[in-house]
Amino acid sequence: MTIPHPPRAAKKPSTRIFHDDVVVENYQWMRNENDPDVLEHVRAENAWFEQNTAHLADLRARLVSEFAGYTKETDVSVPRRIGDYWYWTRTWEGKAYPALFRCAVEHPAVRPQVMARPYGEPAAGAEPAAGGEPVVDGEPAAGGDSVPETGVYYGNVLAEGQDFFAVGARAISPDGRLLALAVDTSGNEYFTLRISEIDSGEVVEEKLENIGYGLVFSADGRVVFYTRMDDAWRTYQVWAHRIGEDPANDRLLFEEKDELFSLAIGRSRDGQWLMVHSESRTTTEVHLFSTVDPERYFTVCERSADLDYSVEVAGDGLFIIHNRDNIGFDLAWAPVAPSTPDEWVKIDGAGDGERFTGMSAFRDFAVLAYRSGGQMRLRAYPRVAGAGSGAVAGVEPTEPTGVTATEPITPNDTETHVAAASGWGTPVVIPAEELSTITLWGNANWDAREVNFMTESLLTPDSFHSYSIDTGEVTTLKVTEVPGYDRGKYVQYWAWARATDGTEIPLTIAHRADLDRQGKNPGLIEGYGSYEISNDPWFVTSNISLLERGVVLAVAHIRGGGEMGRAWYDQGKLLAKRNTFTDFVDSARYLVDIGLVDADRLAAEGGSAGGLLMGAATNLAPELFRVVHARVPFVDALTTILDPSLPLTVGEWEEWGNPVESAEVYHYMKSYSPTENVRAVEYPAILASTSVNDIRVSFTEPTKWIQVLRDYATNDEVKRPILQYTELAGGHAGGSGRYRRWENRARQLAFILDQIGVD
Repeated sequence: MTIPHPPRAAKKPSTRIFHDDVVVENYQWMRNENDPDVLEHVRAENAWFEQNTAHLADLRARLVSEFAGYTKETDVSVPRRIGDYWYWTRTWEGKAYPALFRCAVEHPAVRPQVMARPYGEPAAGAEPAAGGEPVVDGEPAAGGDSVPETGVYYGNVLAEGQDFFAVGARAISPDGRLLALAVDTSGNEYFTLRISEIDSGEVVEEKLENIGYGLVFSADGRVVFYTRMDDAWRTYQVWAHRIGEDPANDRLLFEEKDELFSLAIGRSRDGQWLMVHSESRTTTEVHLFSTVDPERYFTVCERSADLDYSVEVAGDGLFIIHNRDNIGFDLAWAPVAPSTPDEWVKIDGAGDGERFTGMSAFRDFAVLAYRSGGQMRLRAYPRVAGAGSGAVAGVEPTEPTGVTATEPITPNDTETHVAAASGWGTPVVIPAEELSTITLWGNANWDAREVNFMTESLLTPDSFHSYSIDTGEVTTLKVTEVPGYDRGKYVQYWAWARATDGTEIPLTIAHRADLDRQGKNPGLIEGYGSYEISNDPWFVTSNISLLERGVVLAVAHIRGGGEMGRAWYDQGKLLAKRNTFTDFVDSARYLVDIGLVDADRLAAEGGSAGGLLMGAATNLAPELFRVVHARVPFVDALTTILDPSLPLTVGEWEEWGNPVESAEVYHYMKSYSPTENVRAVEYPAILASTSVNDIRVSFTEPTKWIQVLRDYATNDEVKRPILQYTELAGGHAGGSGRYRRWENRARQLAFILDQIGVD
């Protein structure tokens, strides 16, 4: 049956009053996620979308086929060592999820050669055969290599019968016997803990539900540390669960009571410490719990307003990256004990335009991750022989309090710790491709003699490398195979757009090498610009389909992100947030002004806070874009931030400001919040993509926004439609499994391409 008009929700006026500002809202009732009328409306929006894009069915099918063609579906990852085993993942044609395998380490320096091989998993719901060898009809899978491998877990088996499946965390016990998985089968990012015995495949227990991110085993492998979230989806507790016992007997190790702070947990590389980072947007406090005896713990440095620091355990000392004296952060050395910034010994400091972001310590060297000139970099520091042993420092026990970690702890030898600060040699920059995104991977072992990292860019597929501390050489272990892709056909480069206030805004641009600059090309510009998150370029196979069609790709590195350092972030937050939106508009105009993109064929795309960017930029310059795609968009920003009971809201006040208490913040946010500023003009064609189970940005935000747009925008419903599509089984990242992701992306890109005149 043909639907004659777009879905229109009932107007149910409600009044919002803050700071003497009276606002009448017609669609605030739609913020109730559990209202059956809202869910029915979402289904109607999906039907309207399908009807209005039915003519794109062939293009969508071709795009999915292209994505598959650019993917080596049956593949294997580079093995990574964890303890006494090598681990790798396998994927197979026709299967949505990977599986994890392993073999014993014969020599730590000799990585096994594993090959892609045909699919052979247990039948649905079955456990692996003895030793974990995947079987088909009772026989081992054929082909591949001769490395004896054990199946650790099979994603396709675990996902059987589920509309959604994702692993939020994974940990392997120190003795290699047990696997702990945090499994999400709805997309809401609440997890069930699944513990299994690797060699037999036996499920040991699956009792703990609704846990958060992060899993760490105790040193003896008998306890799993995990997190829980409060009603606002804030990670606020760390618990210890003894395997095999009733979860009701689990012990609370730490609770963060300040609503501005949330927790993140991890395990030190030497295996001795459970690291608990308590973080707000501007302030950090780090606690270390012994994995041998969690009643031995201490706070590295008591929280102090605007002191942002991170800790990396380095055996006989701590690396601390902090901002007390340097907006770009300093690298310092401290004892494995409570300390203050006055006691931290500076090793290195970020220069102008740099930002130190993280440290990875090993027994004999350490690697600093940092940004310089907008690019990612790695710097290796060798440990000087005789200056520091790298041995694990001992600590004295303290009396536990159960919910805090502020008791003192005494190092064995403070003088040794301080002296060790001079025990790090001259750093060496690890070479990597320019314009690439760099990610450390597979570096679990304290005694490693190499550091593994991955590079990628808009044009370079995922490439896995290893840097040897002994030789100083970088070895490329694997470049992900992309069938039918010829990198030489395209070019990528940085360009600089001038913002309204004169600031130079960097863009990463890629397009066909034979493209002309006569102002006739279609283009797609993407942006984010929040939380100091650097919107670095990633290699995505779906982009090849755009490049092949002559689309210019651009990533705008706007203020509010972290690309150019902490100051870059500070200039795009709180009462400077509008810089983020004007930077994006100016970057888009730059592409048109230099003749790279046709003024009538420019598309824009962004997700989450980048979805807020889409709504705000579209309100500022609706004439600039032909089509806008807002993914899981934070478009009802002011209404959300005004309600402290909603997930994540209180912790966001240091990013956006607190409009509940501050009239200045309230009016400033009201001046840019997308839903508040829709005008009676022609807008671009708009697609809002969202998911019912998104816990981070409620699907009701874009649902409300679309209704407001339809109230005011003067668009032709056919030529410039305003559409919404909602995943009914998915979360903040959409649906799960690569085939569903391909279908979702094809749905989105077909809409965009159609609007910019590309088939």
